[in-house]
Amino acid sequence: MIPQDIANTIVNPEAYAAEKPVDDAFAFLRKEMPLAQAQPEGFSPFWAITKHADILEVEKQNELFHNGDLATTLVNIDVDQKVRQMMGGSPHMVRSLVQMDNPDHYAYRRLTQAWFLPQNLKKLEGRIKDIAKVFVDRMADMGGECDFAKDVALYFPLHVIMETLGVPEADEPKMLKLTQELFGSNDPDLNRTGVKPTFEEGMVAMQQTIGDFITYFNEITEDRRANPREDLSSVIANGQINGQPLDHFAAMSYYIIAATAGHDTTSNTTSSGLWALAERPDDFKRLKADPSLIPTFIDETIRWATPVKHFMRSATADAEVRGQKIAKGDWMMLCYPSGNRDEEIFDKPFEFQIDRKPNKQLAFGYGAHVCIGQHLAKLEMRLFWEEILRRVEFVELAGEPKNSLSNFVCGPKNVPIRYKMK
Repeated sequence: MIPQDIANTIVNPEAYAAEKPVDDAFAFLRKEMPLAQAQPEGFSPFWAITKHADILEVEKQNELFHNGDLATTLVNIDVDQKVRQMMGGSPHMVRSLVQMDNPDHYAYRRLTQAWFLPQNLKKLEGRIKDIAKVFVDRMADMGGECDFAKDVALYFPLHVIMETLGVPEADEPKMLKLTQELFGSNDPDLNRTGVKPTFEEGMVAMQQTIGDFITYFNEITEDRRANPREDLSSVIANGQINGQPLDHFAAMSYYIIAATAGHDTTSNTTSSGLWALAERPDDFKRLKADPSLIPTFIDETIRWATPVKHFMRSATADAEVRGQKIAKGDWMMLCYPSGNRDEEIFDKPFEFQIDRKPNKQLAFGYGAHVCIGQHLAKLEMRLFWEEILRRVEFVELAGEPKNSLSNFVCGPKNVPIRYKMK
């Protein structure tokens, strides 16, 4: 069993916000207990998978290690019981691709997969470039000082995914607010309560947020069935699985995952990248002088930020990983920040290297559940950084950056910067 203080740390939202406590905890586990059981206070026991190779080993065996049989994200015992009571025995408040296993996962993923293939994203490149320019113009209008996370990075990927979905620009603030409430349920600055909630209070607030999403996308669905357009919402609203329309819960969940994961993780990564460059002026100058480094820089910001901190799996049969016997039904935590700091895979993993090659970052996941929007996210970031590096002459921190409080999706909520633009 993992020592209790370490077990408590790897589930603690404040540890992820502070970064060092959880980095230290994972470094200890990789060295001393790379695959061991944890039982934090109030939680059911689970295996902490901390090594890069073991995370990949679990993720590529989708029939042996399921997403949907137990909770797919970390919840304590009380919350799990209450969700099951509320959802008729299911551990899930939504049922998106993340919570699905085959055959449903394959069928539902196929519905929108073509939208996110690199060859189909090329037609969006010009429009995304225009959107990037709009938000860099916004920086120019702010007079050389802004909170990059709140003022810029939040809104650029939000606008891209909302335009892709066909959500009106006037509704983007509502979508941003709901996304922050969903992923920032533990953070008083982001959730709808304005206080640091208990797990149970966070669950109630999350239920209310999901209800608001469903109310909104019910209207979208009705409109797109009556008046289909060339947008992603029309694909979901009119999609069929095995000749039948999507069931209501799955359709609403599809909208929610597209509208939230489609921008929050990208904004976190972009904010982390600028934070890193503001602390490393030589890297900033080097990138400006050599834009060909932008792709490796983006991969490094993805590794560095690792905005999704974990997903859970459960064993469908007795199994063995790294010599450990995993029993049927055991719960497992895939610790992505740990995998992305694995000393066996990454040279000097605690250094930010804009030219890191190879970079086997696993922040997008692996196997059948690899992030469906990864190519869109990389395209957005490339076009954005090309515009930033072309126009920003100098950047430095103008205060202390802060991360959000979350053990699931976490990243900068404040990055105050001072800059000069041409």
